[in-house]
Amino acid sequence: MISGHFTVQAQERIVFGKPADIAVVEESQRYGARRVFVLSTRSLAQSDEGPLRRIERALGPKHVGTCAAIAAHSPREDVIAAAAQARAARADLLVAVGGGSVVDAAKAVQLCLWLELETPEALDLYLAGKGSAGKEPALPNEPVRTISVTTTFSAAEFTSVAGITESRTRTKQTFSHRLFVPRSVILDPAATLATPEWLLYSTGIRAIDHAAETYCSPRANPATEALSLQGLRLLTHALPEIKARLHDLEPRLEAQFGMWQAVAAVAAGVGVGASHGIGYVLGGTYGVPHGHTSCVMLPAVLRWNAAENAQRQRALSDAMGAPDRPASDLIAELIAGLDLPRSLREVGIDAENLDDIARRALEYEVVRMNPRPIRRAEDVREILELAW
Repeated sequence: MISGHFTVQAQERIVFGKPADIAVVEESQRYGARRVFVLSTRSLAQSDEGPLRRIERALGPKHVGTCAAIAAHSPREDVIAAAAQARAARADLLVAVGGGSVVDAAKAVQLCLWLELETPEALDLYLAGKGSAGKEPALPNEPVRTISVTTTFSAAEFTSVAGITESRTRTKQTFSHRLFVPRSVILDPAATLATPEWLLYSTGIRAIDHAAETYCSPRANPATEALSLQGLRLLTHALPEIKARLHDLEPRLEAQFGMWQAVAAVAAGVGVGASHGIGYVLGGTYGVPHGHTSCVMLPAVLRWNAAENAQRQRALSDAMGAPDRPASDLIAELIAGLDLPRSLREVGIDAENLDDIARRALEYEVVRMNPRPIRRAEDVREILELAW
């Protein structure tokens, strides 16, 4: 008899198919917010007609400020700077407009506001697994929460975990709290129209990585397996359709549903594996974009894992419409069809970096949770060579 757990997130609403500016105003009214602070990126701030500026205009006098300077991989320094601005603005609600880095930064900004953290070093105590005797910190009576408007398919808005980069060591670190997850998520396919194609497609592969690794996880269960496979089906159908019909909103919304379903098992507590863990090193240490880490690592990890779980992987192939072909090959072909990188060389990794990547990857728990056991740096090196 199987045993385990299924975590239900502290998320109240997911609004889909409605213009983001209208939805943000409605959700902020629902929560009684009067002072709304927005987090985003420099690239989104450059467009007067993009989702960021439309949301700012729609909020009107409730908009008390914007920090549009969140960098990739959510550096601690950016979190602290954004928190200082939100604190000075006396924000009672945050709105994250962007991809995974912005959403993760907003999660950590909440922590800084709740506990009055003012320096990057102050975050040290709240690293996942540390905290005060392992307990959640005491919060204000009305802790500031977040609404997210997603512009990519990274799906960070559906989890209560924030990946934040410690710049000094160039290490991606994890922070978590049940209230990190955005209170409302807004899925407006039009908000993705301003997203560069490479970023949109690669975060779609990131979402496929969620689906594949959670389905193959030893912690998968009947409540999560269907979610993982449905996410995979939707994404593998939608991504080529987006490329073929670039301005059509229907396949973009289908992909948003797909990334939501694909990450649901992660949010429920099913772990990911080596593709994600190695990706943390490629991103946090070597600056490879989130989505590209999955493009180059997922097929290689599936090939390496097939010695252990080839039968399990057949369900992935079936969900992608070709049950007699290896899942690794099908995903690699999808990546190639989207004109995304397929090797470590293509994302700027040199051969002399491989040993360092292998050593660093072992520090991440998700690597040790891989379906085919990884016990040594040499095991990671084998996977890296498949991706080379």
